[in-house]
Amino acid sequence: MMHMTFYWGIKATILFDFWKTDSWLSYILTLLACFAFAAFYQYLEKRRVQFKSLSSTRHPNPPPRAGVSAPLIPKSGTRSAAKAASVLLFGVNAAIGYLLMLAAMSFNGGVFIAIVVGLTVGYSVFRSDDDGADVAAENPCACA
Repeated sequence: MMHMTFYWGIKATILFDFWKTDSWLSYILTLLACFAFAAFYQYLEKRRVQFKSLSSTRHPNPPPRAGVSAPLIPKSGTRSAAKAASVLLFGVNAAIGYLLMLAAMSFNGGVFIAIVVGLTVGYSVFRSDDDGADVAAENPCACA
């Protein structure tokens, strides 16, 4: 039976039926995996924000050329690659965020704490030096 309130114990089912903990070793490895995925989420979020800012930087437009040699579609090489990387990382980050949320919904207190501490440590290691670069991207919810 699935718990509907927080509980403390080493027996937990995380995300899938085959991911069950029944010993201290499996429980500690599960907590470490939750911690690592939560910190990795923050790392990917930093990379996504970097790619987003790279794709949105405006380069001064060259003077328009007239005649046959003027291109119909301006080249945007690195900007479109950075935008594609940003979009891809958003999707991966959203998936990881929702998986973290579902793992926290196992209602195991240790798993919940491992995820929150992982998000906190990941933020302090990877994102605390942003200096408010993209305040709109600041969202404490891992699944947003």
